[in-house]
Amino acid sequence: MPDPKKETRPKSRGASKRIPAFLNKPRGVKNWKEASSWLEWRGIEDIECITPDQAGVARGKMMPSNKFTSNTSLALPSAPFMMTISGDYPEDGKGFEYPEDDGDLKLVPDLSTLSVVPWESDPTAQVICDLVHQDGRMVEFTPRNVLRRVMDAYDKRGLKPVVAPEIEFYLVRKNPDPDYPLSPPVGRSGRPIAGGSGYSIAGVNEYDELIDDIYHFSEAQGLEIDTLIHEEGAGQLEINLRHGDPLELADQVFLFKRTIREAALKHDVYATFMAKPIQGQPGSAMHIHQSIIDKKTGKNVFTIADGTESEAFFHFLGGMQKHVPNALVMFAPYVNSYRRLTQAASAPVNNKWGYDNRTTAFRVPRSDPAARRVENRIPSSDANPYLALASSLACGLIGIVNKIPCEAAVTTTANEDEIDLPRGLLEAVDLFEQDEDLRQLLGVQFANTYAAIKRAEFETFMEVISPWEREYLLLNV
Repeated sequence: MPDPKKETRPKSRGASKRIPAFLNKPRGVKNWKEASSWLEWRGIEDIECITPDQAGVARGKMMPSNKFTSNTSLALPSAPFMMTISGDYPEDGKGFEYPEDDGDLKLVPDLSTLSVVPWESDPTAQVICDLVHQDGRMVEFTPRNVLRRVMDAYDKRGLKPVVAPEIEFYLVRKNPDPDYPLSPPVGRSGRPIAGGSGYSIAGVNEYDELIDDIYHFSEAQGLEIDTLIHEEGAGQLEINLRHGDPLELADQVFLFKRTIREAALKHDVYATFMAKPIQGQPGSAMHIHQSIIDKKTGKNVFTIADGTESEAFFHFLGGMQKHVPNALVMFAPYVNSYRRLTQAASAPVNNKWGYDNRTTAFRVPRSDPAARRVENRIPSSDANPYLALASSLACGLIGIVNKIPCEAAVTTTANEDEIDLPRGLLEAVDLFEQDEDLRQLLGVQFANTYAAIKRAEFETFMEVISPWEREYLLLNV
């Protein structure tokens, strides 16, 4: 394993030659000519051409770097984007049809995402790819393209969304047997860390070397961490990312998940982004901060000249309140996700909003008027970042376009009232299928494909007999 603090560099070519700026950039080039030089300068041998599937798992191909830069055509079948998390395929129906020919889709590298893979022993780079049909048309049902579609809808209206995700995750002991519950790993003190360690510096320091590797791996890939904290759960951490373009931030979350898992494995533990990995411990969220910029003026459309909230701000919130419950299947995509969404817990189960109120689904943090934003606190960390960002922004845009009014801000505890969200995966799928505004904005082919996958995953889950059933039903019924 190479030292993640050091980047792979060829031997000096002479001090008299000035190095082009793009060669020093850890992430992204403008064109294929720069890509060839960037790879050669780093002595890269292999390229991982990756793209996120519906679960946010990296799919793709690996190839030698000289083949990558020689106009080689890259292709993937559509099957990986119609597959459940367990590797099964949904049945046809309700608008979903598996393509009879399962023909190839083209992988188109996005060279702005080119970066090294710092945990590999051989010099390796990675690039995130888009998918298009053979005739160049965008593939509607792939997650990266779904987010692009929503961003294009904003762009047509002269608007640009800005987001900042926060991702929580757990470090747990290795667990090769899924029948056993997960448990916190042993830190440098020799003891497993306990819960109730929110914002504890000592809690972060328990995993000093692992966190150092996360930082070093991230720096080598050009990924920017804003802050890192210990959350409330035992061995639960949170990484906050700097605000920026939704597609760039979704790419960063996609790569961060890979990075954190690899750093954890190096230290003989697992990193998990399950929404509720440990019974009795808090769940893991992926909070999304959102604001909208007017492209002509560069100003935040949530704020008017006198510094108060605009109509667009309230309509954005109205869209969130009306449509986020119907989009929950993208924020809580698995059966396990709904174990996090429970009453009187830190995760909201309502569709209310409030100023700096963490018990509401949509929190408006304290900020200067120019930085006014809406935090969506519903998504869990198991969500595909591309789909979570796309659906959250879609709900807000529908509110702005249709001028949907929002309810009054809540100033009291909101998470002990009635539950406003679907309580399970099938109910969430049903609501999603009924929301035509949301389906049209995200893409009907994607909506049909995603709903079919989620129904199939639920059926797979129902085949499993849980410990609860054996404990309470075995001898009592």
